[in-house]
Amino acid sequence: MRVVVVGEGKVGSTIVKQLSTEGHDVVIIDNDPVILKNASNTMDVFCVEGNGASYAVQERAEVGRADLLIAATSADEVNMLCCLIGKKQGVKHTIARVRNPEYFFQMDVIKDELGLSMTVNPELQAADEIARLLKFPSALKIETFAKGRVELVEYKIAENSPLDGMPLFALYKEYQVKVLVCAVQRGDEVYIPAGNFVLKAGDKINLTASRDEIVRFFRAIGIFTNKIKRVLMIGGGRIAYYLAKQLVNTYMKVKIIEKDFKRCEYLCEQFPEAVIIHGDGTDRELLSEEGLEKTDALVMLTGMDEENIIVSMLAKACKVSKAIAKVNRISFPEILNALDVDSFIAPKSIAANNIVRYVRAMQNSMGSNVETLHMLINDQVEALEFRVRKGGEFIGIPLKDLKTKKGILIATIVRQGKIIIPGGNDTIEVGDGVIVVTTNQHLSDLKDILQHTR
Repeated sequence: MRVVVVGEGKVGSTIVKQLSTEGHDVVIIDNDPVILKNASNTMDVFCVEGNGASYAVQERAEVGRADLLIAATSADEVNMLCCLIGKKQGVKHTIARVRNPEYFFQMDVIKDELGLSMTVNPELQAADEIARLLKFPSALKIETFAKGRVELVEYKIAENSPLDGMPLFALYKEYQVKVLVCAVQRGDEVYIPAGNFVLKAGDKINLTASRDEIVRFFRAIGIFTNKIKRVLMIGGGRIAYYLAKQLVNTYMKVKIIEKDFKRCEYLCEQFPEAVIIHGDGTDRELLSEEGLEKTDALVMLTGMDEENIIVSMLAKACKVSKAIAKVNRISFPEILNALDVDSFIAPKSIAANNIVRYVRAMQNSMGSNVETLHMLINDQVEALEFRVRKGGEFIGIPLKDLKTKKGILIATIVRQGKIIIPGGNDTIEVGDGVIVVTTNQHLSDLKDILQHTR
């Protein structure tokens, strides 16, 4: 597919890298010649210098021949204008990055007029993920499928855990809970495990099931922690806004420390239920005064990765139950994994995953579309949700008889609202939602899991 990306910033560069890796014909439009030179030197892309909201620049980039235009500049207004002009040029699909709450919450009203196929809001999506983690603090990461009915949870097996030394086939016998361990990271190795795989302390496991079953599982192994009641956020930007909007409607007590006085005034107006502090959230004395040691969760949301990581590590040293750090650069996953921080959130990666999911669905509009896509374990594993339509050669065949490629696991089947953790005698039927976990990258159709197709 031919894809034009306007804006080569943090989100744009992540999208370009992923799409070019998947073999798409990618064109970048940006005003900065240095950024374009770096992109052309490191990736197989075509670059056009100029304003992406200019009709003439889009003509030079041949936007009219593209299958998809993605506007990912730092300005919402420019992104929406890019998409509007792109539709006039004749591009089939457009995606705009829209972050301002005032614009985003009225997208349903103006989406059709702008010709938008999709909007992405990295900050809102990051806030959603943080909110899930705060509601389920035992998890390192939580992804959702089937419109929230199925969850995929990452958890690190502690020393002296009852899971240490347990083979996977014994889990149900031991705990009578329907969960499936679908991926395991052990050191630098990643496994899509079979039933005889033996878990060890230190493993990071990804398990999938309904939320209720996952809660039952964690309680059964004795590590379900107390609920988060007090949340301290450092940084009052857009993620903090979207997160506070969710948390103040719960029983959580929210406190935000923000450097910018005008931003503090705005947050006070928006969230009278929260405590807003004007100050430097990286100052140790201020953190102590505001009760860091007594808070249940710290969420670091400044624009500096280093500050977010260091203060999160300080929080863990002060016995804070949950420390979450926003990071923009995820180039060194080995270092992040070694740090004593519970969870890292990368908004640009979340946005890129959503766009790649949309692109894969476009590639196969008549087959079993990709409805959800999540990258796991430092992007080494993909978890995809497909919607099954007519004509698949896998339909009605018991899973034990399907010849699937190596590194493929059918993790969950969702059928008419019922969640099935599949066994060998289960089948895939038309209308099912099927969640596949795989080390094989770039699946766009459910038939891609088979060794041979007719």
